[in-house]
Amino acid sequence: MNVSILVPKQAVLASIIDPRTMFTAVNDFLEKAGQAPLFTVELVGLSTDVHLHGGLFTVHTDRLVQQVEKTDLIIIPALSGDMQHALELNADLILWIRRQQAQGAEVVSLCVGAFLLAATGLLNGKACSTHWVAANEFRAMFPAVALVDGSIITEQNGVYSSGGATSYWNLLLYLVEKFADRTMAIRVAKYLAIDMDRSSQSAFMMFQGQKAHHDEVVKNIQNYIEANVADKLTIDDLADAFAIGRRSLERRFKKITNNTVAEYIQRVKIEAAKNQLEPGVKNVNEIMYNVGYTDTKAFRATFKKITGLSPIAYRDKYTRKEVAL
Repeated sequence: MNVSILVPKQAVLASIIDPRTMFTAVNDFLEKAGQAPLFTVELVGLSTDVHLHGGLFTVHTDRLVQQVEKTDLIIIPALSGDMQHALELNADLILWIRRQQAQGAEVVSLCVGAFLLAATGLLNGKACSTHWVAANEFRAMFPAVALVDGSIITEQNGVYSSGGATSYWNLLLYLVEKFADRTMAIRVAKYLAIDMDRSSQSAFMMFQGQKAHHDEVVKNIQNYIEANVADKLTIDDLADAFAIGRRSLERRFKKITNNTVAEYIQRVKIEAAKNQLEPGVKNVNEIMYNVGYTDTKAFRATFKKITGLSPIAYRDKYTRKEVAL
């Protein structure tokens, strides 16, 4: 099976090295067992040498894209810097990816490599994952793509994407299991010390609001919600306070932020609760009241819906533990 790991301009070096490490590890295990290697892994780019991270690193590609007539699996690494500029620099890769996919190649994006994948049009009408921090920008640039918040892996018709940063390891394991088997995936996971079957990046997400817009009324309401996190806010209260009709507020708010007003209030409150849980000093009930909840069941249910963890599990995940000597 031919695996082409792209080396785009403005790529993140680790997301080129890591898939190569994964697939060559599978080959090594097979060869030690007296079996033929499964993957032919190549680094492919627009030039022989690609300078990354401001010239700190240079990647030597195995082949140029025009030399690859057909491949089976294309890996798109994460990009860095200005995404629009990165897409312009790699326009020829976009054309090559489209051509290879039309010939039967499967296509994988890692982290914010989703921007390059989406630019091909192959994600239009499909679900996609990317790093949570890039979600707002991605939605603005690619409204035809259904971005799935918090997801680690998406797969539709041979087009794959992963969540942010190291969560792409889980997509790489998923591919090993698909093209080799579960036993090999487990072996590689143990070798590389990767937690298998991680399905969500929700516990790592930080809600930052969606304020890259020019609707001053909505922006003022967002600021008001964030400044009054302990209050029990309602849509009617906000509509009255800012002299705007409820239906108009709901429509404008949802269109701009991709959240309903009620969802936004919940996410702001839960983000504040997360920040108070992380030091491990306050108890859960105290924090619940600090962010405007009085119903323990409702608070716990909302917290788990947004983070994927209970408040106690979240606190335990991030509270510093003494190192055993």
